[in-house]
Amino acid sequence: MPGPPDHDLVLSSGFLAFARQAGFLAAVEDVGLPVGGLCGTSSGALAGALWASGRSAAEVGAELSQRAPWQLMRLNPAPWRGAFTMGVILDLLDALLPAEFADLQRPFAVGVRLENGQHALISEGPLAAAVAASCAMPGVFAPIDLPVGRCQDGGAVDRVGLSAWKALRGPRPTVVHWVDRTAGKDVDFDPAGVTLVRTPRSGARFWNLGDFEGQLEEARTLARAALLPLLSA
Repeated sequence: MPGPPDHDLVLSSGFLAFARQAGFLAAVEDVGLPVGGLCGTSSGALAGALWASGRSAAEVGAELSQRAPWQLMRLNPAPWRGAFTMGVILDLLDALLPAEFADLQRPFAVGVRLENGQHALISEGPLAAAVAASCAMPGVFAPIDLPVGRCQDGGAVDRVGLSAWKALRGPRPTVVHWVDRTAGKDVDFDPAGVTLVRTPRSGARFWNLGDFEGQLEEARTLARAALLPLLSA
């Protein structure tokens, strides 16, 4: 009897929702869901990039819970572009991730806001810079220079980016991990062929990620319940 088809994963933005993302990815591993490709925005881009690079969900969670976010934030000498720079974060991502999107084990993209205010998915070129751009919240962090121009957190215009991902990948079974909104913009999308996994907002802050393990396990439990039916569909 054939197994379930490959599913794409789409990880929404969510303010510092690293535990939610790691818990969702842990559930994907728990149920053995085959994954064809994935995209993410903001915290989803960061967790998704680490997972796409070959790390397990447990390793993703361990890496993203090592330090409070404020430890990576540096005041920007040009604060009109954003209060903080992404320099330390970019250096860390350079050390953790392959150089290019093409070096990843699966197709991957990140959601960004272009300088003209439009949403775009980045799926090729320098990986660390694109992930950093997807995490650069407007007003908080300075934008990141990419080949397409200066980019920031795509969640400001589309927290999920599913329509753009479908345009890139074509119709295929897709699981969307939707973290409840703390900021950014929710955009309606076509639910055809989509399984929605919804988890609560993180409750994290720049100075404290809160009960990381508790948040992770809650997301893992919610995601497992939504994913298990896909194995027998």
